[in-house]
Amino acid sequence: MNQRSDLLYALSPYYGQFQPEYLVFNAKLQEFTQRINYICSLQTGGKLSPEEAYKQIHFLWKQLKSARKELEVV
Repeated sequence: MNQRSDLLYALSPYYGQFQPEYLVFNAKLQEFTQRINYICSLQTGGKLSPEEAYKQIHFLWKQLKSARKELEVV
């Protein structure tokens, strides 16, 4: 990847117990945190209302919960 992508979409290595579903969930969790960070920054900068930020975060949370159940991660 180029430097901009590395900066915007930085992923930390996974150090936990290796199971495919754990690795997939970890990637989804990192994507979740990255998107939450963007939403918080937009809201702090006045580009997003608190209500819209809440709605987006709530939607992302539901997606993450669904992914956890789908992958059967305890």
